[in-house]
Amino acid sequence: MSFERACALADVPEDEALGVTIGAQDLAVARHGEEVFAVEDLCSHAAVALSEGEVEGCTVECWLHGSRFHLRTGKPTGLPATEPVATFPVDVRDGDIYVDITTTLNGVTPQ
Repeated sequence: MSFERACALADVPEDEALGVTIGAQDLAVARHGEEVFAVEDLCSHAAVALSEGEVEGCTVECWLHGSRFHLRTGKPTGLPATEPVATFPVDVRDGDIYVDITTTLNGVTPQ
């Protein structure tokens, strides 16, 4: 695996996602309790940044049409989105968040 630093853990507030870019990949990084997740920062229904939506439970909401995506699986939990978003491996070390953008956890190819 090829992990690259995305941001500091302290930069990711509770109940919000943080938009970061590693290489050419835009990511929405979010926390749920002690877990940290990285998903593709693009709603699969419309070209809208998921990092601008609210994080509730283990989901992130697309602010434009209200679709929610599970942070662990990338699967939509409500319409209008029907396709999942890519999820990426995350490693937290020494207060920093690292993400491997060379592979996805759920097999979804980023858009």
